[in-house]
Amino acid sequence: MDPAEFLRASRVVIVAGKGGVGKTTVTAALARRAGQAGLTTLVIELDGRSGLSELFGQPPLGYEPSILVPASNDTADVLARALTPDDALYEYLQDHGLRRVSKRLIASGAMDVVSTAAPGIRDILVLGKVKQLERADAADVIILDAPAAGHAITFLLSARGLLDAVRVGPVQTQAAEVLEMLTDAERCAVVLVTLPEETPVNELIETAFALEDRVGVSLGPIVVNGLYPPLEGLEVDPGDDPDAESMVAAAMFRRGRIAQQEEQVARLADKLPLPQFHLPFVFEADLGPVEVGVLAGALG
Repeated sequence: MDPAEFLRASRVVIVAGKGGVGKTTVTAALARRAGQAGLTTLVIELDGRSGLSELFGQPPLGYEPSILVPASNDTADVLARALTPDDALYEYLQDHGLRRVSKRLIASGAMDVVSTAAPGIRDILVLGKVKQLERADAADVIILDAPAAGHAITFLLSARGLLDAVRVGPVQTQAAEVLEMLTDAERCAVVLVTLPEETPVNELIETAFALEDRVGVSLGPIVVNGLYPPLEGLEVDPGDDPDAESMVAAAMFRRGRIAQQEEQVARLADKLPLPQFHLPFVFEADLGPVEVGVLAGALG
């Protein structure tokens, strides 16, 4: 599957995965690839803590959209914004003619009480804002850097849970509209990210079945991140080289790593018959715009 074709297929792409698998880096690479494909892209960072802006060499994100990568002759803008439940609630109240109430809530500290009054209300506030942006055609594609895998399930289940708990009123309407977006494959898809290792692959498989069975979302391609590229000459005898012992150990490690990742990629394909995107391991301590560009190119 061509990544650009997939990114054109759904208006909202939710990127989720176990903590430490490079979910935010994959989000950045997908956004850059979408921009290269001529799609105006809006990336949403939750709570402003993922470090997404640093990957593009930009200052921390605010509630208002900012440009991560400007458009050029053959690419489109990549924009981003941070989104918190408090911001979403504040804007919701303002849009419904309750500006004075919203100001009092913030001044008194009661905003936290309102936004945590019922399980899932904070998540539905965020997803409701995403739904609003999608309906308003804020971008050709909206990419959401979702919580880590465990929280991702409860995050996406919030709409269904609130529908069961609340039968009437604006919260029920919001939950119904969010669930309608999440379960429409033309509007929303979830991309799961993993490393080619046993534990992350196990967790991704469990998450995938949970999301399909309990939420009803459409699963897009799986991104296998951090793949070591094959190297020639790993079987060559270093002979009397002074560093022969270290070279042999390094070659054994690399062969073992490649064998392990091949096994996990095959197991993942067997358990989940979904397309896979493969991203190489980037041998840099700190990732920035150059490395994001490399990963976007790998997607292409």
